[in-house]
Amino acid sequence: MIIDTLENADKYICLNPRFATAFAVLRRTNLACFNEGRLEIDGDEVYAIVAKGPGRKPADAQLETHDKYIDIQYVIGGTDTIGWKSRQKMGEPTDNSDPQNDVAFYDDEPSVWSAVGPGMFGIYFPEDGHMPMISDDELHKIIIKVAV
Repeated sequence: MIIDTLENADKYICLNPRFATAFAVLRRTNLACFNEGRLEIDGDEVYAIVAKGPGRKPADAQLETHDKYIDIQYVIGGTDTIGWKSRQKMGEPTDNSDPQNDVAFYDDEPSVWSAVGPGMFGIYFPEDGHMPMISDDELHKIIIKVAV
């Protein structure tokens, strides 16, 4: 897991050859204008999901992991308090996991909480369990999915 601001994004480009493409999208000045749903960037190698709506309570969410994609969760509006836990310390995935859509859910509790506000991002690798969209307010964010 990495938490930082967009102005420091170039420090992380060396971690994945597709991160440069992902961060170029996040630097666009018209991010707030994108419609909700899938945003095509580079086929299945890099794409984004634009999310707007009310945050959830931790009791209404589950930790999740992905095997095929790294999440870059960038906040445009609101503060997303994202939970994290090492995948190695989590139990077995729940029955509502969906391998076809590259998501496994867990009933475990996060061990760390990070407040990710506007202009900030969190990077979650396959070994990072994460619980996003936790907020008492409205959230507006872009989740960029980067192929491993």
